[in-house]
Amino acid sequence: MLSGPGLLASRRLTAALTLTALIGLVACGDARQSPAPVDERSCEVPPERPITVATGNRGGVYYVLGGAFAAAVTAATDGRLTATAAETGASVQNIQQVVAGTYQVAFSLADTAADAVLGAGSFAGSPQPIRALARLYPNYTRVVVRTDAGVSTLADLRGRRVSTGSPRSGTEVIASRVLQAAGLDPATDVTAQRLDIGTSVDGMRAGTTDAMFFSGGLPTPDIAGLFTSMGDTVRLLDTSAVLDALRRISPVYDVATIPASTYPGSTDTRTVVVPNLLVVPESLDAATACVLTRTLFERNADLVAANRAAEGIILQQARGTGPVPLHPGAVQALNILGAP
Repeated sequence: MLSGPGLLASRRLTAALTLTALIGLVACGDARQSPAPVDERSCEVPPERPITVATGNRGGVYYVLGGAFAAAVTAATDGRLTATAAETGASVQNIQQVVAGTYQVAFSLADTAADAVLGAGSFAGSPQPIRALARLYPNYTRVVVRTDAGVSTLADLRGRRVSTGSPRSGTEVIASRVLQAAGLDPATDVTAQRLDIGTSVDGMRAGTTDAMFFSGGLPTPDIAGLFTSMGDTVRLLDTSAVLDALRRISPVYDVATIPASTYPGSTDTRTVVVPNLLVVPESLDAATACVLTRTLFERNADLVAANRAAEGIILQQARGTGPVPLHPGAVQALNILGAP
């Protein structure tokens, strides 16, 4: 049995060993709670896998840019990510199917994506686990009317045959909100035709549709074709008067001018705009998200060559995706690229 100085030394040793063990436990606890450091010098190319990009209606900007982006991803990864573009009904459907695992990345209007993460609008009571890769170019709300329909303002659409876009599309979401902001009930005050852009254009030409909504980048090929074929028998409607009402729904809305040079025979027209986002499932691995985001900006010239709307994909605005959070892999890519 120890006594005196020996006992004291033994107690000091025991205390020291206990303190060392506690420090080790704390350190291990911190290591478990803290994420591993991220290498911000490069994006590791993930294992080989197919990637499907959800776009929108054929003839719209989503479809054109989605195809160009898919080709850029495949080229940038030497085929390790084999990307293809899928024609879809656009925003609402895209988000639903990204969450379901049908697609890995999708174009979406920012207002629809905001509804998704907040569990509002088309996603009422059911928040969706999505994340953003970046803010893209703005979508311009086009309301094209036949000049013989007697429509000068949004309120004049009462009783008219109006295409509000594909079912479950971002166009349908904003068409409904714009009509409500103008004092119209989309279900009763107009004869709503839920048509894709190609069928809407056909209806305008045939005279079976008096007005059509479409939300997309500039220019939209099918709308350009409509103005080319119909000349001054169609025109764009100013929607800027409903901005304040729309901002009470979401702060993402703004107003901009569609230049007269966009479509043959049109004039400068003020209209509601909303940003686009590139979205992915929350569960997407960081390596893939990082590569997709880097490719979006490093190969932007390929997208611009496909449609000049891609000129609006600006690195300085890439982080402006709120309330949709950025994916951690996208944050890594934007840090590498020096996005502010």
